[in-house]
Amino acid sequence: MNTLAPSPAASTGVPEPSFIATDESSDSGSGAPGASTAPLPFSRASLLDDSPVLITGGAGFIGCNLADHLLSHGRRVRIFDNVSRPGVEKNLVWLRSRHGDRLQLRLGDIRDPQAVEAALRGAGPVFHFAAQVAVTTSLGDPFADFEVNARGTLNLLEAIRRSPRRHGLVFTSTNKVYGHLEDVPLQVAGRRYEPVAPGLRHGFDESRPLSFHSPYGCSKGAADQYVLDYARTFGLPAVVFRMSCIYGRHQCGNEDQGWIAHFLLSAIGGRPITLYGDGRQVRDALHVDDLVDALLRAQERVDRLTGRAFNIGGGPARTTSLLELMDLIRDLRGAPPAVEFADWRAADQRYYVSDIRAFCDVAGWSPRVGLADGVARLHDWLVEHPSVTPAELAESSAR
Repeated sequence: MNTLAPSPAASTGVPEPSFIATDESSDSGSGAPGASTAPLPFSRASLLDDSPVLITGGAGFIGCNLADHLLSHGRRVRIFDNVSRPGVEKNLVWLRSRHGDRLQLRLGDIRDPQAVEAALRGAGPVFHFAAQVAVTTSLGDPFADFEVNARGTLNLLEAIRRSPRRHGLVFTSTNKVYGHLEDVPLQVAGRRYEPVAPGLRHGFDESRPLSFHSPYGCSKGAADQYVLDYARTFGLPAVVFRMSCIYGRHQCGNEDQGWIAHFLLSAIGGRPITLYGDGRQVRDALHVDDLVDALLRAQERVDRLTGRAFNIGGGPARTTSLLELMDLIRDLRGAPPAVEFADWRAADQRYYVSDIRAFCDVAGWSPRVGLADGVARLHDWLVEHPSVTPAELAESSAR
């Protein structure tokens, strides 16, 4: 996903890949050698033409993994991104090296309605990932956070509403729309927190009342509700994923977002890991391969599921506390990582686990990658692909 972007007319501060197109010049081209031509599980109407799939924020780690899967199965992909997060331009270079001109690139900002409308023109299904993704960044600049997450999403919704074509939309929201969850009694169980109430053994489902905390929670929550309302009011085919922790290859993590990758990168680089609070806070974690599968299944069923939000994550079978993750990193590295503790951060949930049964039931989906296996895969990938320097990570964390 994108992090906080400069204004549409400003420089991103990142060298622009030489192959990025800002017009329609790359709308045609040959596929990557060896790419499968098997159709993807989209709706029947979307399979009748070769319209590119639009991925906003597609240079980020979720976007590039989805794009690679789509391109590998013969679909054209158009990425709309401002390339503002350090390291993501390397994802675009990697995608172009694998897939050639079947990958279309549009350099632009989600806050620019004309750029968004131009990116949508001629496209088919849409996956909307472009966002400001860090709670801490939203605390420092709430106005910019709102412009990217809420206004940017509204720009896209309006472009879709005005389009002569029908575009299925899958939007990635966040579990932060449920707030701090301070009303949920917790107890200490070893190196983690767990709910006192046994009824939460499956996690939090979609009936949980919304309670936006932090400017980030408000901006993503507003976008979440706009997407659902445009489905109701204007008949847009749209589905919302309220996501927990996602991790996997091509993730340029920092302590504000992508924390599993950030912890691994710190351990690999011999830098101390800072845990905010006591380290017993718990999250469920979903490997990006399983998320890509869920995204495709949602797009395939978008007409039937339109107007619905689903909690998406690893579920109760794939959870970890921060302290337990330190143990896993110790096992992978052969020595415990250096750990420092700091005060609790604002709006940090002490326990959140997704109840994923609703989407499993309607889409026949279930996660396949176990947490230990997935973290080991990410560790090995990061060791083999040292793509982000400590200086870049520090710059990203400071934004």
